[in-house]
Amino acid sequence: MKAPFKSTLLGLCFVFTLAVSAQELSEVSVATTSSKTTVDSDRYKMLFAAVKASELEDILDKSGPFTIFAPSDAAFERFSSSKMEELLNSKDKSELKSLLGYHIVAGHLSASKILRALCQGNGKASFTTIQGKKLRAHMDGIDIVLTDPTGNTAKITVADVNQENGIIHEIDSVIQPSQM
Repeated sequence: MKAPFKSTLLGLCFVFTLAVSAQELSEVSVATTSSKTTVDSDRYKMLFAAVKASELEDILDKSGPFTIFAPSDAAFERFSSSKMEELLNSKDKSELKSLLGYHIVAGHLSASKILRALCQGNGKASFTTIQGKKLRAHMDGIDIVLTDPTGNTAKITVADVNQENGIIHEIDSVIQPSQM
């Protein structure tokens, strides 16, 4: 029984790798650094404002490589635009840095590397964010889904936007290190 399951899982991983690799990235402007990509795209205004307010811009531009799971503006609005305004305007930026840090993993994790980790983990994988918390990944149909410790999920909607210092994957929800 185990051999057909593993063969099927490996076959699915191969198909998903091809599907993700073929995904059109025309909606996202590709620039040379992670923070500049968010500036050039109208879909990441809230993310860029948060990166700038938390003073993570220099770290993202000059260090790395990083994998950024980037929520779109629509994802931040569903999360809570009032909570984001509160975090952006707060004098203490530690909660904002914590939220952003939970969307960043050290290293260059392309969609194919994530799928490979899922295959090796029998459909499950875990990645450590730069703040030291775990982010779990699994497949839901043909989608890679991330789950935070509170059970919130985010689907990767645009994969493999390569950068000079890493890679960006757009996600459809904000993931959280803890209940905010």
